Amino acid sequence: MDKINFFPDNLDVQNKKVILRLDLNVPLKDKVIKDHTRIDLCLPFIKRLIEKKAKIIIISHLGRPKKNKDPALSLMPIYKYIKKILQTNIYFFMGNFDDKVKDKFSHLKEGEVILIENIRYFKEETDDDENFSQKLGSLGDIYINDAFSCSHRKQASIHKITRYINKSYAGPLLKKEIDAINLVIEKKREPVTCIIGGSKISTKINVITSLLEKINNLIIVGAMANNFLVYKNFKVGKSIVENNTKEIVEKIYKKAAENNCEIMIPRDCKVGTKFDGEGKIKNFDKIHDNEIILDIGTNTISKIKEKIDQSNTVLWNGPAGYFENENFSHGTMSIAETISKNTLERSLISVLGGGDTIAAINKSKNKLSFSHLSTAGGAFLEYLEGKDLPGLSVLK
Repeated sequence: MDKINFFPDNLDVQNKKVILRLDLNVPLKDKVIKDHTRIDLCLPFIKRLIEKKAKIIIISHLGRPKKNKDPALSLMPIYKYIKKILQTNIYFFMGNFDDKVKDKFSHLKEGEVILIENIRYFKEETDDDENFSQKLGSLGDIYINDAFSCSHRKQASIHKITRYINKSYAGPLLKKEIDAINLVIEKKREPVTCIIGGSKISTKINVITSLLEKINNLIIVGAMANNFLVYKNFKVGKSIVENNTKEIVEKIYKKAAENNCEIMIPRDCKVGTKFDGEGKIKNFDKIHDNEIILDIGTNTISKIKEKIDQSNTVLWNGPAGYFENENFSHGTMSIAETISKNTLERSLISVLGGGDTIAAINKSKNKLSFSHLSTAGGAFLEYLEGKDLPGLSVLK
């Protein structure tokens, strides 16, 4: 992969207008922020730019507005939060991007910040509109993309904006994401074990087949594993199974054999008759037609722990079961705790990605440690797959 232009820390940005694309897409309920993690991760770099006396223009999105300027998706709660923390003048831009938009930012002084209202309020953003991109680019002297999670999208503030600005760089959070993933796919320490969970095999087939060339062990968990169990003629009751996955599973097994990669699927499971009920550990030949597989069983957990203990690098994407119900969270939590223990005790390289994986870890009662936690979903998987992400290709 071609070298990306990362922001050089010694770059003189004093009195320069720096457009900073961030991912401030945090969960809100009744306009109250429920998790500040993404914002807090961005703050150190914003503070550094303030210290360097840059004029900072922040662009972010929040959710996917289905109608123009849905007030429930306003960045106002984020503005209020960072205004309390940043010891400088910070403004909130709620205007339109007309021909005089550049004049609306001319008041910005050194060390001050403007946060632009939800950029997805403008349809031109998601259309990667040329004219809109030009107007965005006209606001700044330097562009920094520090939103890896959005970098797989061809959108104006990620992609075409770079055509209309003098210098474009990747920020420190983006660099951290790429460096962490490269620990798995380029600078790996073998054996490398990849644990893939979640519900749909069809959305992860490309990343799985790509990874098979780079890893030693593939562990399939979650509802995705049901497709492999059906392929092996095991009973799965009324569990979630995708249609027409036989050829996909065959392809994965064939490529794994070609690359000497071992595939592990569940050996037992925890079933229930409803998602909010209790469960029983069962072997697959004992599953009834009215039962749903909602977690991996104790024997499977034990085998996965052994494999993690024998690995030097672990990549994990997707929970092992329906962790939202504590009765079916044991498999996911056991994997998390085993990876964390190995990371702390013997410097296991552990890279975890995906919203559901992070959400599961956040439910843990114990403090867990990993080499890297990525909140990027689609971008994380596409980069692993080896795709050239639009938001990164323009930074080379």
